[in-house]
Amino acid sequence: MRVVSHTCSNTEIVCALGCADLLVGVDDHSDYPVDVVSGLARIGPDLGVDVDRVRELRPDLVLTSLTVPGHEKIVDALEQAGLPILVLAPTSLTDVCSDVERIGRALGVVERGRALAAELRADLTPSPRPAETAHPAVLVEWWPKPVIVPGKRSWVTDMLAIAGAANPWANRDVESTPVTDEEVVAAAPDAIVLSWCGVEGEKLRPDVVYGRGAWRGVPAIAAGRVHCIPEPWMGRPGPRLTLGVQALRKVVAGIRSSPPSPG
Repeated sequence: MRVVSHTCSNTEIVCALGCADLLVGVDDHSDYPVDVVSGLARIGPDLGVDVDRVRELRPDLVLTSLTVPGHEKIVDALEQAGLPILVLAPTSLTDVCSDVERIGRALGVVERGRALAAELRADLTPSPRPAETAHPAVLVEWWPKPVIVPGKRSWVTDMLAIAGAANPWANRDVESTPVTDEEVVAAAPDAIVLSWCGVEGEKLRPDVVYGRGAWRGVPAIAAGRVHCIPEPWMGRPGPRLTLGVQALRKVVAGIRSSPPSPG
């Protein structure tokens, strides 16, 4: 079986299922596992896939997704080219686990898919805490200008809940949303997590956040709680979301272990 993966998350799921040998091509952003993707043909960026290149790879299956605005155009182009595709569109952790099983079935490794999904479900369980303990508010920043955060229809909202935190915009019925300075001040997040889309972890810049004058009185800023979590652990709906949850748990533990700095 010859498989082409259009998104990083699908590439990582295929490899986690032990099916890396089926991959013949991946999108330009797929960077993990390095030893697998470094030797594969590239089909272009996830928002600019070269459909002719995909066709040349003679895939039996193209794994594609609707996880970023603009992906729908790629899916349409692949469909119009008559390529065999499996479209995934997760918005929750439940969806992510179900998609692992769907990919397992599509690749002919049903039991592996079930086992990996069960492992993820076990790892993605809420942190134990006393019933009366409040959920601290954590702002996850997808992009700095304008500031974009996850909404209700985002697996990150689930991740925060599992870690014992709350997304201030969990009731906004969107996948992601821009927010104003006034909305951030009103939300008063206890911590801020930078996970900028497409930006490598070492290039994330907390100083940009600390430099926002309008945010000076926000509890997270006053307490020095601006954290960086690699975007692959937060923004890719696949097995490494468990690393994101672990990192968020550390953020929450830090909030609970130290009171805010004065004024």
